[in-house]
Amino acid sequence: MKKIFNINLLAVFLLSFPVMAIDGIAIIDMRTAVLSTQAATDAFKALEEDADYASNLEEAQAIQAERQAIAEKLQKDLETLSNEEIANLQKEIQDKGKDLEFLAGKIQQAQEETAQKVFVEGGPSMQKIIGELIQAKQIKVLLQKNETILFSDPALDLTDDVTSMMDVAASTEANTQSE
Repeated sequence: MKKIFNINLLAVFLLSFPVMAIDGIAIIDMRTAVLSTQAATDAFKALEEDADYASNLEEAQAIQAERQAIAEKLQKDLETLSNEEIANLQKEIQDKGKDLEFLAGKIQQAQEETAQKVFVEGGPSMQKIIGELIQAKQIKVLLQKNETILFSDPALDLTDDVTSMMDVAASTEANTQSE
């Protein structure tokens, strides 16, 4: 009986603790905050306009279309094709798949490099803004939003605030430099 009481007391304590601790806690997804800025949008737009990137993207789409056409032909003519023809078509599909994977890797690498560049360039501004928000909102605990946080009240999330403030800071800096 005493164990049950202790377990219940512990459960009440643990369940009531988060309610008491909500004040002064905030959550942020720093990657999303930076990558949602206008600077990030502009950087990814410039990437899409890059000749190499656009060429790789176009080539990947063409290879995917060819691969799909071969697969459809194989499926449609399966009963009339010889085993050798089937093997050749399957090999061609595999080869196109390897080419597609290679191009997808190049495309993904370019996207990741762009994201990393934006994150590095926006990092100091983000850190300054986070510091200001911590002081202004009297935040005692700032958690990184990730897959280990199952639920959080959207009111605790600073991600959109940081993104907006970074856009304002970048706009102000651009206006100051143009004067």
